[in-house]
Amino acid sequence: MEALKLWNLTSQPLKRHLLHSTTSITSYAFRRTPRTLLLRSSSSSSSTASSSAPDIDKPTGAASRAAGRNRRAPASPTTSTSDREAVRAIRLKKVEELRSKGLDPYAYGWEKTHSANQLQDIYRDLGNGEEASGENDHVSIAGRIVARRAFGKLAFLTLRDDSGTIQLYCDKERLIDDQFEQLKAHVDIGDILGARGSIKRTEKGELSVCVLSFAILTKSLLPLPDKYHGLTDIDKRYRQRYVDMIANPEVADVFRKRAKVVSEIRRTMDSLGYIEVETPVLQGAAGGAEARPFITHHNSLGRDLYLRIATELHLKRMLVGGFEKVYEIGRIFRNEGISTRHNPEFTTIEMYEAYSDYQSMMNLAEEIVTQCAVAVLGKLTLDYQGVEICLERPWRRETMHNLVKEVSGIDFSELGDDLEVAKKVTLSTLGNNLDAKDKASIEACQSVGHLLNEVFEVVVEPKLIQPTFVLDYPIEISPLAKPHRRSIGLTERFELFICGRELGNAFSELTDPIDQRGRLEDQVRQHEKKRAEAASRNADKKEGTENEDDLYEVTLDDDFLTALEYGMPPASGMGLGIDRIVMLLTNSPSIRDVIAFPVLKVQQ
Repeated sequence: MEALKLWNLTSQPLKRHLLHSTTSITSYAFRRTPRTLLLRSSSSSSSTASSSAPDIDKPTGAASRAAGRNRRAPASPTTSTSDREAVRAIRLKKVEELRSKGLDPYAYGWEKTHSANQLQDIYRDLGNGEEASGENDHVSIAGRIVARRAFGKLAFLTLRDDSGTIQLYCDKERLIDDQFEQLKAHVDIGDILGARGSIKRTEKGELSVCVLSFAILTKSLLPLPDKYHGLTDIDKRYRQRYVDMIANPEVADVFRKRAKVVSEIRRTMDSLGYIEVETPVLQGAAGGAEARPFITHHNSLGRDLYLRIATELHLKRMLVGGFEKVYEIGRIFRNEGISTRHNPEFTTIEMYEAYSDYQSMMNLAEEIVTQCAVAVLGKLTLDYQGVEICLERPWRRETMHNLVKEVSGIDFSELGDDLEVAKKVTLSTLGNNLDAKDKASIEACQSVGHLLNEVFEVVVEPKLIQPTFVLDYPIEISPLAKPHRRSIGLTERFELFICGRELGNAFSELTDPIDQRGRLEDQVRQHEKKRAEAASRNADKKEGTENEDDLYEVTLDDDFLTALEYGMPPASGMGLGIDRIVMLLTNSPSIRDVIAFPVLKVQQ
């Protein structure tokens, strides 16, 4: 018997040939019982078709003529809109036909006994050509049909569930009347089926369910992406992640690993005696970071509220209230730019521990990341975009001053507080390696501390490939960190870098309410100055604005300052970016690859 090749609506010459062929593309059969579409079949050796095979719909009547007109178009990587609508019309007709026969194409449920991977594991020792047909070997599974082939009176379907894939065998000889043809007429790739049967391994080694009965659980109306091209449009993959996960199973694996990372972080924190708490997403003041917030309005209260830009200030309130170890895994919202590293909505864990300092947080960061690596990868070495990363502890710990001196040759500890001299030295040393934007940023620095940080971000940060803790940040850019106990002008703060990007930020927390109020008020004044300058620049323009990043209003969280005046114990705190940890452990180049439904521009 001739084995016919898989087809799709854009494979024109082959489809025209197959429409007139006497050998069926996919061979199915069904037995009618109330609200159930059933099939009986036996096994035969065959290799399984690709898991993202093209769909097969055999049009009739007007739908056939419409589909024929569509098929005359040149083949393309994705199904055209006209083909898509033709397929949908055909499948809607199949839905009506099923219902006219008393069958429900959208079932209420299905009793499963096993997953695909469980069957693969249980019957791993079943020999080629052997069948397990005992009473305990009758199984029930469910999943989506993602591929099929036909060899005369046999149909071979690949069923995929949450765990993996398994082959279904359907044999026309075990069916009566025209059940095989009736099933062929109503089942398409993309449909979700439930199947019952015995287990056999084919002569070629393919474990299969020899189907005794099955039911259509959900009738798919739209075709899956083309087998050979798949869903390759990046923007469409992000917009229709559900299709992306069907067409590219490895995408779903990323989100399984993400779930494992979150579970491992939570397990680690709980084992160390931390208590998980929940703090408000809607806040009266956007504090804990310097970022543009999203603003909303509460109608009943008649007031504007902000989506939180950090969980920090409310977690510190918990320390004031008597908790000693707290953490929160939560969504953060920042109304800022979008890039491969930034999404307006992202996930962090922040944790705070009373009676500890930032040194202890470095140990905790190492513990969390290495435990996640072992849980996801089973090892502490990994490849990230072609670079081998070693997570073996301990990780390098170095001050910002020393790293800047090491990379640029500039020793900021010798430059003193003269900002103009520091800028001149910086530009003369780095000028040839700076672009116009970097030079403008250096010229705009308001203090030597800001300048040190700018040089670090431009020339040092991209070079921090292996895990590195960068210690002792300038006080000007660290308004919530405790002053360094030995170095004037610095704070006890670190950031963790891996692969040239920040994964974490931590402080010995500032607990002096007077100092804290002064720093936050100074931060507000500096922001208002930048806001006024930006407004002035934009007022000079005839239309539009140059940049609105500095135009938002910053408010002081007076309630947080009041809480500090009741007394907060000495403490350290840290925030880790969960999305970036997942990026690292799944070798994902973009943050959008690890967020199931990222924020995107409106589709034109």
